[in-house]
Amino acid sequence: MIRAYDKLYLEKAGTTLAMMMDFAVNGLHKNIADFFDLFIVSGVAELFGNGDVSIVAGRSGIELVYEVCERIGLPYEKAEVGFMSDRSREYWAGWALAYYQWYTSMSFREIIRYVSINDIVKMYDPYHEMDIKQFVDHMDDMIRLSRSDTNLKILRLRSGLSQSKLAEASGVPVRTIQQYEQRRKNINKAQGEYLLMLASALSCDPTDLIEKIQ
Repeated sequence: MIRAYDKLYLEKAGTTLAMMMDFAVNGLHKNIADFFDLFIVSGVAELFGNGDVSIVAGRSGIELVYEVCERIGLPYEKAEVGFMSDRSREYWAGWALAYYQWYTSMSFREIIRYVSINDIVKMYDPYHEMDIKQFVDHMDDMIRLSRSDTNLKILRLRSGLSQSKLAEASGVPVRTIQQYEQRRKNINKAQGEYLLMLASALSCDPTDLIEKIQ
């Protein structure tokens, strides 16, 4: 498999993402899921996943937090960083996720579509004591299981909406939503207006609803 960047940078990349997540949560007191969404929306996640050396190796995790904030115009105050005697769950999750993204070459956006960042943090016990390959295997299993559902269903459930509530919020008929989720209709051929309406209700990009052809 061709990976986005040389293994030479992997250790630094893991430390950078680990510190980013730890500092965002424990330094700036951000909600981890909200901040990771900003990491993706800001475009920094794409640069990281593509192996931009200035991102994976040219910045510390703390600088990466500020980079995300600056790109999306989120106000922040620089906080003092003390010595950490223990690594947090968020730190471990960032390190493990950086490895998984490098190993699979999936984008961060795609990974989180199937396994939430909160679920990854919850894997700290017992996976922080195991070989990273066991974490990779578990992630593979979770993603494989999630892929049995459509992207629309995954995003709807993640938003906590029933099909009828999504229909109400988006303006797309509930029957049409059901047909997309059951793959009785191909969402890839949906009207552009419907994709925009659903994406707006689910706070996602319309392309997130598209099914990859296997």
